[in-house]
Amino acid sequence: MSSENKGKPGEKAAQFSMPTPLSNLEIKYTKIFINNEWHTSVSGKKFPVFNPATGEKICEVEEGDKEDVDKAVKAAREAFQLGSPWRRMDASERGKLLHKLADLMERDILILSTLESIDAGKAFTASYFADLPGAIKSLRYYAGWADKNHGRTVPMDGDYFTFTRHEPVGVCGQIIPWNFPLVMFSWKIAPALSNGNTVVIKPAEQTPLTALYMGSLIKEAGIPAGVVNIVPGYGPTAGAAISHHMDINKVAFTGSTEVGKLIKEAAGKTNLKRVTLELGGKSPVIIFADADLNVAVEQAHQGLFYHQGQCCIAGSRIFVEEPIYEEFVRRSAERAKQRVLGDPLLPTTQQGPQIDKEQYDRILELIESGKKEGAKLECGGGAWGDKGFFIQPTVFSNVKDDMRIAKEEIFGPVQQIMSFKTIDEVIKRANNTTYGLAAGVFTKDLDKAMTISTALQAGTVWINCYSAMSPQCPFGGFKMSGNGREMGEYGLHAYTEVKTVTMKIPQKNS
Repeated sequence: MSSENKGKPGEKAAQFSMPTPLSNLEIKYTKIFINNEWHTSVSGKKFPVFNPATGEKICEVEEGDKEDVDKAVKAAREAFQLGSPWRRMDASERGKLLHKLADLMERDILILSTLESIDAGKAFTASYFADLPGAIKSLRYYAGWADKNHGRTVPMDGDYFTFTRHEPVGVCGQIIPWNFPLVMFSWKIAPALSNGNTVVIKPAEQTPLTALYMGSLIKEAGIPAGVVNIVPGYGPTAGAAISHHMDINKVAFTGSTEVGKLIKEAAGKTNLKRVTLELGGKSPVIIFADADLNVAVEQAHQGLFYHQGQCCIAGSRIFVEEPIYEEFVRRSAERAKQRVLGDPLLPTTQQGPQIDKEQYDRILELIESGKKEGAKLECGGGAWGDKGFFIQPTVFSNVKDDMRIAKEEIFGPVQQIMSFKTIDEVIKRANNTTYGLAAGVFTKDLDKAMTISTALQAGTVWINCYSAMSPQCPFGGFKMSGNGREMGEYGLHAYTEVKTVTMKIPQKNS
């Protein structure tokens, strides 16, 4: 999720020497990370972690629960107390620690990329050339902000001197998803630490291994004990404990809209903790007849099929103007058929498995619904291979807006292509969704581009590109795609309390 080229690992590989994944990588870190130490779970429970490419168990990880979250929050609260090493630290020193953590990620990029591919089923080339560099850039970006989050002086009426301070919120609970484990880890901790907060972070139960490895790097970087605590576990237990915890001041969550609602409800029923949410999407991509067709086909392909379609920003509703519709469909199906599936660790692989059987079964069920509801299957449409959770790259044409595949977030390699006639029509149809995370428009007409980008109800609109992202750019959604923004200067706001300080200016006797 870090660059326009993120969906083109093969091109990246051609430009640079291809590293070799660590095929016999030892899994070193499987325990809960609290206070810069490794702990077994209070309950004694562990949970299995599976390789989605084979369905085989990789290892077992300590299963955090409410009691473990309590321990982690206590450590984070102590690290946040006034007078602690973290609170006494100069802001510029916090920046140096984030840079040091980024340095260590660069040193261990082969380990982290291999872990991500084994654990998440992500193509190794995508992990190595896109996700890891993006995660590292995020840390460096917020390292630079650590001593630049300034307050202001305010010209208050009367004989007063008024200024604002930007202070850390406190203990931040962070719950991250399985589709971009390392990127989301960096996106969450970087702005929080830059501002001087402390963190309790729960990785997804499907993909905890890179987050736990990051715990070892956090300690090695010299970040004080208790500042970052990592509690692997399940959403209904560990995640719910974070959402309901009375001593957590803010929760950041990336994941499904359904769970986002539960987190906001938990905050409302407890201490009204701040909540930022980055949730689901059903993003429209609008392609006009005057667009560069080669660019539009390729960008729409990458915008949907990257990481097996398991992206919140996936351009999954493609609207193509009628004069070029048939040609666009033909080229899109040909492009999808070229996609190379296989072992994520192989350098030639472009598409790995879905994350687990639950997602796999749901995607296949939605594909069947598309067939039954009358969409035309151009290619794919079923499972691939005899092991793991692979699904063929699938393209549907003649899709209608009321079909399930056009309304529900599939989160899989399923491209839906619809036609349109007029600008007013396509704007109305593109906005006819409960989501509003991202959108794309392809045209050589600047007036069309600006009209569409203004009218679309989405947090990000790309023009003649898709998935072009950078730490400098704020990211988040309209409507049920979430609240608040991550990344960029806007991403600091969620981790900052603004304090107004007013001092009476004594009057001299004349």
